Amino acid sequence: MQTLLSQKAKALSRAEEAEKILRSCVHCGFCTATCPTYQLLGDELDGPRGRIYLIKQVLEGNEVTAKTQQHLDRCLSCRNCETTCPSGVQYHNLLDIGREVVEKEVPRSLYERLLRTGIRTVVPRPVLFKILCTAGMIVRPLLPGALKRKIPPLPDSPRERPRRHHKRKVLMLEGCVQPTLAPNTNAAATRVLDRLGISVLSVPQAGCCGAVDYHLNAQERGLERARRNIDSWWPAVRHGAEAIVQTASGCGAFVRDYGHLLKNDKDYAEKAQVISSLAKDLAEVISAEPLETLNPSANQRIAFHCPCTLQHAQKLGGAVEEILTRFGFSLTSVPDGHLCCGSAGTYSITQPELSIRLRDQKLAALESGNPDEIVTANIGCQTHLSGARKKPVRHWIEIVEESLNPPTKPIELKPEEMISPFV
Repeated sequence: MQTLLSQKAKALSRAEEAEKILRSCVHCGFCTATCPTYQLLGDELDGPRGRIYLIKQVLEGNEVTAKTQQHLDRCLSCRNCETTCPSGVQYHNLLDIGREVVEKEVPRSLYERLLRTGIRTVVPRPVLFKILCTAGMIVRPLLPGALKRKIPPLPDSPRERPRRHHKRKVLMLEGCVQPTLAPNTNAAATRVLDRLGISVLSVPQAGCCGAVDYHLNAQERGLERARRNIDSWWPAVRHGAEAIVQTASGCGAFVRDYGHLLKNDKDYAEKAQVISSLAKDLAEVISAEPLETLNPSANQRIAFHCPCTLQHAQKLGGAVEEILTRFGFSLTSVPDGHLCCGSAGTYSITQPELSIRLRDQKLAALESGNPDEIVTANIGCQTHLSGARKKPVRHWIEIVEESLNPPTKPIELKPEEMISPFV
């Protein structure tokens, strides 16, 4: 579409990128058919085409209002529209640019400022999050019903991780909330990778991927976290780590974007591109291995919820389903599997009403095939869907591990075969 940026907008660091994206949109409207918020609200401004027009107005110097901010806030950043778009519009990048500009122009209420600051203070800090969340889990049985439903029950303790030394090595991002809410996910992934002859190296200096800050419009803080992770991983990358594995597709989508987000940073641009190229979802790593040698014996009916960050951001729709099929699981049909469950990072906190409506729709679709279990590939989706207190939702790697027959021979480890910290 024809675009004429204001002088103020031309001074933005991503002005050229914004103009290019705006000009690539032909306003065809295909995106509205697959936008979850447009489906719910029926408002053109709550669909991608409408939001693109709003951002265009902002960048052309028109008045920025709280209404503009509200429509942009309601976007899930699910990127379903990008999968649908025939013109290849990079909507999520334009949304990030627009949200940052609007955030500076429109003051938020005290409640919204406190809420967003609280999320950014607690969620990216695993130790603080664990202390607060565990305390809530302990007193959960004593809480009123409405509050009790917002706090997950205490999870089971994970089994011990393997400590064998293999020639092949990967890094694994532990995540912010997953170690507390679903501690067995990464442990199960490590054990399955061990069975496939791949060691997982621990880099405790690496922390939050940066998505929480970045998507709450504290974009520079999010990039600072990205730079810290790059520095933490770099020694292991130089020593031959073949991949940086994420078991949470939301984190994976953001790490894959490091190269793009830091392309103008002269100190980190090259390293960021390398890190992005090494970022792999667990499904990518597992699917490339000879799984049949693990002697799987699965016989369950499974409904798989493919997170938006897996199917739309990382373009890995079908990857987990293929693995589950190879292991012998029977997959049920999930109507409208392309639609978001409403979790969307912190969206379930900042937009609870819309989030719950989307969650209930998604659960109805997942349960329509009467599965034995529901699994997913992202801790946000897992926690959000489990919050309805219906069927428990787990990470797919857990049921994969449970389907494996134990090794035919016990393995005795020699001292020199034990893994020590890599960096």
